[in-house]
This record gives sequence, structure tokens and C-alpha cells, in this order.
Amino acid sequence: MSFLTLENVSKCYGTAQVVCDMNLSVEKGEFVSLLGPSGCGKTTTLQMMAGFADVSAGRITLAGRDITHAKPNTRGLGIVFQSYALFPHMSVHDNVSFGLEMRRVPKAERAERVKAALALVHLEAHATRYPRELSGGQRQRVALARALVIEPQVLLLDEPLSNLDAKLREEMQFELRQIQRKVGTTTVMVTHDQTEAMSISDRVVVMEGGRVTQIDAPHRLYEHPQTRFISSFVGKANLLEGRVSATATSGWATVQLGAVSLDVQAPGVGVGDAVVLSLRPEKIRLLPERRDRLSGTVRERFFLGSQWLYRVETAAGELVVVCPNDEAAPVEEGMRTGLEWSAQQVRLLAGATHAGEVTA
Repeated sequence: MSFLTLENVSKCYGTAQVVCDMNLSVEKGEFVSLLGPSGCGKTTTLQMMAGFADVSAGRITLAGRDITHAKPNTRGLGIVFQSYALFPHMSVHDNVSFGLEMRRVPKAERAERVKAALALVHLEAHATRYPRELSGGQRQRVALARALVIEPQVLLLDEPLSNLDAKLREEMQFELRQIQRKVGTTTVMVTHDQTEAMSISDRVVVMEGGRVTQIDAPHRLYEHPQTRFISSFVGKANLLEGRVSATATSGWATVQLGAVSLDVQAPGVGVGDAVVLSLRPEKIRLLPERRDRLSGTVRERFFLGSQWLYRVETAAGELVVVCPNDEAAPVEEGMRTGLEWSAQQVRLLAGATHAGEVTA
């Protein structure tokens, strides 16, 4: 049995349903991220887990105990808010100690646990400082120590890194994951940043319009998106609209994209079906133009430091191509170029096949 489960959990505000039939099972020690755009219901889902929002329908269990309607302070959860919510009039030590005091932990034990928590986040030397005297990253670590010191069954993180600058945010992603692995606390994080979710999670839950659209390991989620939304929200993708012109018993099909035909793995489609294909920009290689290869004209290029991004006009439509910044000279705007990729890297998006017109 899973450690934390949500069974058909829904949340309504009046007639508006912001979370619909949410089903999720989180294993003990797992790091799971709820990922999606603003308004998709991910924060509301976290609030229902924490007990800050009432569950309209469904059931939440933790370690076999039904906590659907339990009070927040009885659930045994640690929470790190987006704003960190530190007490400005308390020192770092007292902020971390506060939860233990509320639980009437003996003074000697409390001192040892606070010391260990501050060592875990590398803030032993800052115990006497106040939040205003700390950097954003240090305040984030204090909030994390305060949540972990009570030894929660589950750690809930609500956009914990959103207030940090880009460089510090990247550093803290990996530090957060290292701490979670060291402690082994089951963790659920809410984020709208797909890079953040993909880099540190065991599994990612993608939400759209209050519903779960895919739950998968980060690599599989990226390589095998199940919907058009996931394909474009999790990373960049070229979405190619076409129609099936031939099928084979092996599960392969020929898709006509304007004047170009493409062989793809597409089991279950029929001749005449309109389909949407997804091709990641970094899967495409720019090569010298050749008659037997798709070619196009570079309309724009952008330097991204470690990469070059190109917009190439082809007979199959405009394709975005991302190439590493290696020793090769970049392709100039206005130049003709060949494009090549492996057929196995083209994905047919589920739910995007029908015999009528393709819709966005």
C-alpha cells in the first residue's frame, strides 16, 4: 500500500471545480512534483493535503490513516511556503525550534534536534541571526530546517524556490534534492517550473485544468508525452499536423505533412486520420543540403550560450532546431540547410488522431 494516497479527490468553490477526481499514490521516501501552469489546481491539491483547504469529495490517507478531514496540526506534515513565513522577531535558532516547542519537546532534546537541522542546511554559524540578516537562499534553508526538525511523515513544498534569482535557484534545486535524499522524507512539491520539476523529482504529476494529464518519471515524461499540452509545456516541441496516407502491420505509418511524407511509429491509426506529431528541437541535426533529405531555409537564429536555436522554414512547416555550441561554425540566416532525425524520435500524440480536421 502506498504511503500517501489521494483517491478521487475534488475541490469545488461554488460551481467552479478547481480539482477534479485527483488520484495519486506516493511511495515512502519518494520525491513527487505537481507541475502545471497557474490555475491548474496544483496549489489547491497541496492545500488539501496539508488540511488548509477542505476536500469537497474523495479521500486522503497517510500511512493507512484517513486524514481527509483531520486538522492541519494533527497530520504530522512539514510545510515550506513560497514566502518562507519566518518569524521576523525570532532568531534562526528560535524559528527552527518553534515547532518543537509547540509539541512540548524537552529542552535538551530540542537543542540537539535544532543543532542537527541547522547542520543539515549548513547554517550552524547563523543560529543567532535574524531573517532580515540572511540572503534569500539562507532564508529558504531556514524554512526547510524548520519543516524538517519536527521529523514530518511528509514534507510539502509550495513553490519553495520561486523567490530566488536564476543562479541561486538552480543551486538550491540540487541542494534540496541532496537534503531530501539524506533525510529520506517523503516529499511533494508544487512548481510551475518544468526544469525544476524534471531535475530533482522521482516522478512528475502534470496537471491541466484541474485534472492530472500524465504521471511519469521525468525522462519518460519528456521523451514520451501523452498529449499536445504536455509536449509543449514540458520543454520545447515542434508540433506537426498531418494525415495518415499508409499504414503497416508492424505499427508504423506514413504521415503526409504538406509536400513531405514521414514514417512514424503510430499503432492504432488508420488511413485518412488527421494526426499531430511531436519532435523535440534538439533531436534534429543540421547537415549539408541534399536531395534525399528534408531541407529548408534558416529564417532566424539565436545564441543561447551553450546552444544555438534556429527557426527553419521547410516544406513540412517551420521547425525549431537546437544545436550544441561546439567547434562547428553556426549556420547563417538566409542559408539553405538539410535537416535529419531518427524516425524513432517522432512521437504520435495520444488523443490527437481522428478522421476530421486537426484542431489546436
